[in-house]
Parts: sequence; C-alpha cells; structure tokens
Amino acid sequence: MKYVVLVSHGEFAKGLANALSMLAGEKKEVIAVGLENGKTADEFAEVFKEAVSPITGEDEIILLGDLIGGSPLTTALNVINEKGLTDNTVVLGGMNLPLALTTVLMKDNMDKEMLPQAVLGEAHEALKEFKLASDDDEEDDI
Repeated sequence: MKYVVLVSHGEFAKGLANALSMLAGEKKEVIAVGLENGKTADEFAEVFKEAVSPITGEDEIILLGDLIGGSPLTTALNVINEKGLTDNTVVLGGMNLPLALTTVLMKDNMDKEMLPQAVLGEAHEALKEFKLASDDDEEDDI
C-alpha cells in the first residue's frame, strides 16, 4: 500500500486530512500527525510511531511536511529511518491542499521517482494571485 503521511506543527496536518476527506473521500491510507503546542519532539515521536505502526517494509510512504527542517518532519524522518523504511519513502515539504490532494489522487498511478515532479508541478501551478475586479474596471468595459 502507498501511504500519504502528513506531519505539521499544530493541527494543520489533521485539518488538511479532514479537507482531503471532503474532496477525495475517506482514505485509510492517509495518516495525519501534528506536533501539538507545548509538546516535545520526543513526545511527537511516540505519537508518530503509533500512527505509522501499520506501515511495513512492503509499503511505500509519501511524507508531506509543513516545513522542510521543522521538528515534525525531521522527527518523522528519524522514526521512519528507525523502522528501516527510508528507501520506501518520498519526502516533500511546503505541504498545502493542492499538493496533498494531487498526491492522494495520483499516488497509485506513478512510481516514487516520477511522483514528486508531477505533484510539485501541480501544487506550484495552484499558487496564484486572485485579482478582484474593482467597480472602476467594470465601468471601463462599458
């Protein structure tokens, strides 16, 4: 199985998982763990170990983190390394809804070498400024 594992500071990962379930349906292969305010990295590691306990060496992990170099992502990587799953893991930082949604929808159609480029491209393309038309703009069109 290919798991999409979301890690973040605070409740971001869990909120993102909730949004994903609204858009892509409930997915048992999506795991979300957040480093709660006031908790240590060691406490997060224990929660993360429990959350990823179903993952075996036969599985693949697409690990999405909110910040490259942040405690949740680095701690998660340490746990994955301890479990011997590093070779089966793709890691992407700067997690957002377009990235997570594209990953969930495309993960089974691509191998782990092609997936990062494809999902990062989709996520990048989704980042745009939304310009509101002002009343002046509408009068110019008359």
